[in-house]
Amino acid sequence: MARRATGAGGAGGAGRGGVKGARRPELRLPPLEPFGEGELEPDGDYDGLEFREQDLTGQDGAGARFMDCALTGCALDGTRLHHARILDSVLTGLRGVGTDLAEATLRDVELVDARLGGVQLHGAALERVVIRGGKIDYLNLRKARLKDVVFEGCVLVEPDFGGARLERVEFVDCALKGVDLTGVTLAEVDLRQAAELDIARGVDRLSGAVISSGQLLDLAPVLAAQLGIRVEAGA
Repeated sequence: MARRATGAGGAGGAGRGGVKGARRPELRLPPLEPFGEGELEPDGDYDGLEFREQDLTGQDGAGARFMDCALTGCALDGTRLHHARILDSVLTGLRGVGTDLAEATLRDVELVDARLGGVQLHGAALERVVIRGGKIDYLNLRKARLKDVVFEGCVLVEPDFGGARLERVEFVDCALKGVDLTGVTLAEVDLRQAAELDIARGVDRLSGAVISSGQLLDLAPVLAAQLGIRVEAGA
């Protein structure tokens, strides 16, 4: 089982610059049994298992529960995990396109060095999750709920946070390219350490986020356009 770890400012405390730091999971998995032959099953119950180099392409694990599990080097192309619950687990080196995790629950999870595209996480709930390294293209987090989530050292290409709620979320040394913040609600979101911050839509929804002075300068043209300000060279 995972022990609840505190963020930079302690549980509920003020972190760097007065921003409440995200609480991170500290995972200590028990001895694991290897996942045997067969495929994922809808509403399956997987407890204390290791999925190593499994080809889960196109399999249906909708509504399944993964507890104290490790998924390492697995292929998830078109894998259906709608409404799944992934708890106290470590996911390493996952790869695939079109993985369906819509309305899933991820709690006390580490996702490390993923290479994913078109992941469907709309309506999902993420709590105490660290996404570290790797690259995720076209991540769909529309209307998702993220609380105590850290994106660290990863590349997110055109992530869609439309209508989502983010609370105590940190972006550390990661690249956000073409992010969509349309209709998003932010609370204690720290963007200051993002390596790249490119907002395609929803720059008007940055209330509740903290950015650096350099990022403010980079975003000035987008903010001016949003406010209808025309900027011209002086006489």
